[in-house]
Amino acid sequence: MENTGTQNRTIGLTGATGIGVGAMVGGGILALAGVAFSVSGPSAILAFLLNGVIALIIALSFAEMAAAHPQSGGTYTFAKKALSLNVAFGVGWVVWFASIVAAVLYALGFGAFAVFSLQQVIPALSGSSNLAWLSTILALGALGFYVVQLTRTSGGGGSFINIGKIVVFAVLIAGGLAAFFTTPVSHVRESLGPFFTGGFSGLIAAMGYTFIALQGFDLIAAASGEIKSPEKTIPKAMMATLAIGLTIYIPLLFVVSTVGMNPGESIAEVSALYPETVVAVAAQNFLGSFGFWLVMVAGIFSMLSALQANIFAASRIALAMSRDRTLSHQLSVIDEKHGTPVIAIYVTGAIVGVLVLALPDVAAAGAASSLIFLITFALAQGINMLMRKRSFKQSFTFRVPMYPALPIIGISACVGLALFQAVAVPAAGIISIIWLVLGSFLFVFFFVQRAKVIDASEEALNPDIIRLRGLSPLVLVPIANPANADSMVFVANSLAPPQVGRVLLLSIVTPGEKRDETEHKLENSQDALRKALSASFDSGLRPDALATIADERWGEIARVAKVHRCRSLLLGLSYLSDTQTADNLEKLVSEVQCDVVVFRTPYSGWNIKDAGKILVPVRGTGEHDALRARVLGSLWRTTQPDITFVQMVPENTPSKKLASIENSLKQFAGRIIPGNPQTLVIPENNVEKKLTKLTHEYDLLVMGLGKPGPNRRAFGELPQKLARETGTALILISHSK
Repeated sequence: MENTGTQNRTIGLTGATGIGVGAMVGGGILALAGVAFSVSGPSAILAFLLNGVIALIIALSFAEMAAAHPQSGGTYTFAKKALSLNVAFGVGWVVWFASIVAAVLYALGFGAFAVFSLQQVIPALSGSSNLAWLSTILALGALGFYVVQLTRTSGGGGSFINIGKIVVFAVLIAGGLAAFFTTPVSHVRESLGPFFTGGFSGLIAAMGYTFIALQGFDLIAAASGEIKSPEKTIPKAMMATLAIGLTIYIPLLFVVSTVGMNPGESIAEVSALYPETVVAVAAQNFLGSFGFWLVMVAGIFSMLSALQANIFAASRIALAMSRDRTLSHQLSVIDEKHGTPVIAIYVTGAIVGVLVLALPDVAAAGAASSLIFLITFALAQGINMLMRKRSFKQSFTFRVPMYPALPIIGISACVGLALFQAVAVPAAGIISIIWLVLGSFLFVFFFVQRAKVIDASEEALNPDIIRLRGLSPLVLVPIANPANADSMVFVANSLAPPQVGRVLLLSIVTPGEKRDETEHKLENSQDALRKALSASFDSGLRPDALATIADERWGEIARVAKVHRCRSLLLGLSYLSDTQTADNLEKLVSEVQCDVVVFRTPYSGWNIKDAGKILVPVRGTGEHDALRARVLGSLWRTTQPDITFVQMVPENTPSKKLASIENSLKQFAGRIIPGNPQTLVIPENNVEKKLTKLTHEYDLLVMGLGKPGPNRRAFGELPQKLARETGTALILISHSK
């Protein structure tokens, strides 16, 4: 499993700010300024300013999360920590799509800038009224080039283009301001009036179209695992990114809408004619042909660098999700020569290509991209509110001021703009809905079971995740034998991690026929509870203890499990092979609505900490047992024993298929236990006999039994055979219905 929190921290404040500025400044403003002016007129300046305020509020939440939890991955990583597996997938799926649609925007933007440039160079093209086909071909060509390039290099871009972009904008603003001071005031007033050409709805539309132009600070959070002194550096870098972006955007839009227009021209009308290249047209008016070609060349390279960056980012999101098995594991394939996720890059590129053909123009792509990012930013702020409520880490890091007012305002603004965009630009809303429906279908039918095992193992290996998710799993542990109290608490510790899980110790006294007999049972009950409580305190657990009197133990266990709504039930049994015990177990499993874990110790007083060798039978790598993964993860976290995964296959299995099974089993085991756990693939037709023989060589066997069915007993012949014929400790897991 990938550990995003152990990367070398090599990026300082300058480098972190460069990440944000590189993603924010350039393609977005050049591609979308015309779209904003066409729907709102000069008030597009106000639209960008208001977007800046919203972006600042969002950035504060990102800064708090990234400073408190400085691990690479951004919103998806935060969602994994604070939300359920299902919701985390949804967030990751949306974040992946956000970068994909951003790549579509910049691919189409490059096509538009390239075609407009060709029209100036080749006069014959300038007479063509419809060159959309050429723009699409150029966009797909650029996409294909960067997809191939990114499979051969692990870099996401350099700093020279970023410096060049800032220099270009500085020259444009300086030239515009120089022209402004020589321009009559009457011309400036005429250019700015009417200020709200499109009214209030036009202003909101401009905000929705162009919000993506202020996206970039979130990439700092995505790289936070590599940033030095993240508690201080990340907030400063995000604020600096927004400050630099707005310092460029607002003056540039002002000079474009004033001195960039000839007398009698309206910025709204010119932008409607040249929506993608209006900045170049305006620059020509106050800097001549030099200004025009300066913008065109800078625009082309800005679009290309942004296209490359977003394909890179989207493929890495897909890689992270595939490693968690919330996407197909094929996307996590790494090219041995170049160290790049080739499948993730190709799949991401293919989706971008389809959307390039589906979205009609840059405006629709900008609207769709802004819509998706607005959704992800709303989710991110909600996640931050949950994290602050459930964690104490933020007490020592950057915190959002005016909490919770600012996050609530930010969420409301993001949701409002997203809904407006979905209605105002139907293509954006429809494509977004199709993507979400497709993701839900794939997750439910293909990914959810495989992802749960990874999620459960991560909870066991890192109990802090359970606390951040606001969970408090309750495990019911009936205690009868004081000698086994230590081992029972140890297993309970794996089911309910310290400081976040809860354990309910249950002692049941069955009244005897005589008073002396009852007194003796009460003394044993108190002794068992005392030892269990002592062992719990040593393990960091703070259990509750419950003593009850009942005529029959099995029924009382079921009653308490139901009343307290326990997530797991841990039973310590010395005997499993007799028919009565097996029947009682089956009845109990059918009555309770929780997972049942049976722990058979080989002898009274056996200590699970002495289990140096653990055997884990699996029926196949498609069989994902989340509770088993949690138990194994906790055992490995505590004592790091030797764990062996074994799979039986038919004796006549071809050697080629056998090698494939062995490889799959290694990958399966590696996703549950860090390092390189041992694996065995054994051709054997008599599975019960072979497994029983093999079990003798190990100290502990951990096996998931699945769910009981109409014709299937949870604790059938195999568990009884293992209990009857081996002296190995057993942990057998049966799931609730």
